[in-house]
Amino acid sequence: MTAPLICPSILASDFARLGEEVAALEAAGADWIHVDVMDGHFVPNITLGPDIVKAIRPHTSLPFDVHLMVAPVDPWLEAYREAGADVLTVHPESGPHLHRTLGRIRQLGAKAGIVLNPGTPLDVVAEVVELVDLVLLMSVNPGFGGQSFIDSTLKKIERTRALLDRAGSRAHLQVDGGVTSANAAACVSAGADALVAGSFVFKGGPSAYAANIAALKAA
Repeated sequence: MTAPLICPSILASDFARLGEEVAALEAAGADWIHVDVMDGHFVPNITLGPDIVKAIRPHTSLPFDVHLMVAPVDPWLEAYREAGADVLTVHPESGPHLHRTLGRIRQLGAKAGIVLNPGTPLDVVAEVVELVDLVLLMSVNPGFGGQSFIDSTLKKIERTRALLDRAGSRAHLQVDGGVTSANAAACVSAGADALVAGSFVFKGGPSAYAANIAALKAA
């Protein structure tokens, strides 16, 4: 089994040292940098605007995987793409026309992703699967880092993998929320091939990042 892509969430990083943090993550073996964007409206927190993403872009060559927890989301697609996003993931609830939003992301030259909250049904993926390069399953309710993994997500991973396989889709299946070395293997066994981890990767400081990432890959 291929090791999963490890996508550390910089939501858990030292915000005073963001440039150094993303460089350290690349050196430690991360595959993507996961950027959580929150607007204080769609989710109860406010995080990283496009200017900050642009500022840290020169500090790493890794793909920027930008998760937009923003509503309405369409007005922000171009700004985050121009800031350096390689992947833009959006929630079905964040705009009225998901198919058009995903198409616009691809027109901008980025990979298009769809995010499902714990209570969002899987059916929506089937309707747009031809436009999806990434399916992100939230294993917590979004808005804050440090939450515990919702165990029922494992069944949803299995069902999502089956859906993608039936459709012949090569989209990545990513899991985000409470991912640690204790549950990473179960996520991968269920069908995930990309893991977002914040608190687990950043615990212990930069000297521990490589070991933490290696522990997730070992799943």
